[in-house]
Amino acid sequence: MIKILMKSIREYKKASLLAPFFVALEVVMECLIPLLMSYILGRAQEDIPDTKLIIILSLVIVVLGFFSLTFGVLSGKFGAIAAAGFAKNLRRDLFFKSQDFSFENIDKFSSASLVTRMTTDVSHIQMAYGMIIRITVRVPLMMIFSVSLTFLMSVKIGLIYLAFIPLLGLILFIIVKCAMPRFDKVFHKYDKLNASVEENIKGIRVVKTYVREDYEKEKFKKSAEEVRNDFVKAERIVAWNQPVMMFFMYISLTVVSFFSAYLIVTTNSSELGIENVSAVITYGTQILMSLMLLSMIFVMLSLSISSMRRVVEVLKEESTIKNPEDPIYEVEDGSIEFKNVSFKYSLEAEKFALADVNIKIESGQTIGILGGTGSSKTTFVNLLSRLYDTTVGEVIVGGKNVREYDLKTLRDSVAVVLQKNVLFSGTILDNLRWGNENATLEEAQEACHLACADEFIEQFPEKYNTYIEQGGTNVSGGQKQRLCIARALLKQPKVLILDDSTSAVDTKTDAIIRKSFKESIPNTTKIIIAQRVSSIEEADKIIVLDGGKINAIGTHEELLASNSIYQEVYYLQNKKEEE
Repeated sequence: MIKILMKSIREYKKASLLAPFFVALEVVMECLIPLLMSYILGRAQEDIPDTKLIIILSLVIVVLGFFSLTFGVLSGKFGAIAAAGFAKNLRRDLFFKSQDFSFENIDKFSSASLVTRMTTDVSHIQMAYGMIIRITVRVPLMMIFSVSLTFLMSVKIGLIYLAFIPLLGLILFIIVKCAMPRFDKVFHKYDKLNASVEENIKGIRVVKTYVREDYEKEKFKKSAEEVRNDFVKAERIVAWNQPVMMFFMYISLTVVSFFSAYLIVTTNSSELGIENVSAVITYGTQILMSLMLLSMIFVMLSLSISSMRRVVEVLKEESTIKNPEDPIYEVEDGSIEFKNVSFKYSLEAEKFALADVNIKIESGQTIGILGGTGSSKTTFVNLLSRLYDTTVGEVIVGGKNVREYDLKTLRDSVAVVLQKNVLFSGTILDNLRWGNENATLEEAQEACHLACADEFIEQFPEKYNTYIEQGGTNVSGGQKQRLCIARALLKQPKVLILDDSTSAVDTKTDAIIRKSFKESIPNTTKIIIAQRVSSIEEADKIIVLDGGKINAIGTHEELLASNSIYQEVYYLQNKKEEE
């Protein structure tokens, strides 16, 4: 896990090394000061003190204090640079990794969980890393130097400190071991909380339409309360850390003070001089404060280890869809063939979402797909652009198995206007250029003309420079659909898939769009998933899907004469006209 995370340090290795280096220098300065103080006190007790030497040593202490402060500031500066840079790289790596995920990978983690990992979890790791590169160097060095110098002054006092260290370490270990499972649990609740927020914000119009604000508030309150309760349980355990440490710190200092006085009195300062008492207590305080800092690190680590596991889980995840070793970079035409294709979203699923599909489509044909909810219409077209891979059988586009193509080449050649149309914040032209980043204004206007989007774009004061809000909230559903169709057309694809993407468009505009497709892109294979029979009745072939299987294939006239499902849909939609 650490090895994987370390890869994200990259250009911040220098800062990550300088921070502990200056910490080490700071510790050396802090440990030298009590030693010099002890020496000065010893020289001051002489019958004829060397005043000049005492003044020089006092100035040396001031200089050491200044250097200690400087090194502390520098270690803090480089520690902050290293931690913030590490977090930046980690977020970048997580985001880039998620961009390469297939739909199957995203379904595994959920979008809310990925957001939590890129925000909350990375923040915890950043704080932990900042502490690790400074305090984990400071603590052992401080303890080694302080214990060594204490032994130099008095072996017996040094042994007292050594006796307390393992005891405090054991208590610290017990606290962390009990707290860590609680923190593991709380992050799963975080995912649910973020999922609730994401769902509510996306569906805010529905929430307000059905006046469900109070229900959503209550649901959020419940999720937030669960997170709070789990954190409280974990923090109750962690809260024992400081009072226990402080208790043992004062006990040890009391014992050392008493024993130091005892040694001075009983040995007439032969084993421990009066001038050394101050240094011994200072070193003892430094040792115990180091243990307290160590306990803080462990508490922070117990919180961040759960975050580390979750982040590494994403970084280790391999996309289920990868480029072949020697990919094909050109799709010859828009011909399509499904050979014994079956597909299910999970290998553990009992039932196939799509089963025993065999069909051949010639390049340039217009294919309609009709079926009820859950008949796997979208699943059928998702296999063409390898948004998912088949479980059984093979999908062939342009005479080659889709698994043989370079992914970018395939997806540029198979343009999909998804059922859920998404526009991004930016101008209309910016959104259109998602289809072709080098498209000229004239090419964008031509695509919009084919998609019947130009008629409303020209009415905007800024026309193609009109700003689209995030999610396309400032345009209607039909306008959004037409912009998404124009965006797909700019790819100049070999296969164009419209997944119920004219549902918000009136029948007249729908007919105009289909006519323009027939006249302007005759060599492009067009697959139209629709709920309206009128949208597909002129197609060369119509596929009727039922329960994930092909129920029938034929022209409008053939299916109207022979297929009960098609007849039922047609007559229900044209009931008034028939009457």
